[in-house]
Amino acid sequence: MDTLSTRVDTLSTRVDTLSTDVEQLSKGFTKLDNEQERFNDRFNDYQRATQWVVQLAFTLIASATLTVIVTSVLRR
Repeated sequence: MDTLSTRVDTLSTRVDTLSTDVEQLSKGFTKLDNEQERFNDRFNDYQRATQWVVQLAFTLIASATLTVIVTSVLRR
């Protein structure tokens, strides 16, 4: 009977340890999930900014090209 009581105490201690480990892992996953969400937000902002810069560059190139063509045509 004494051995059974010792085993139950050991199992109880192990279950408590596992419960604590699971709780810590859960907190860790929650933290990682929050960090992933912030990264996704920053990436989306970067992607939008990059698209805006590319559109601006093409607009400037098109405007400069039109200006050169129009001034060349009007000088003749």
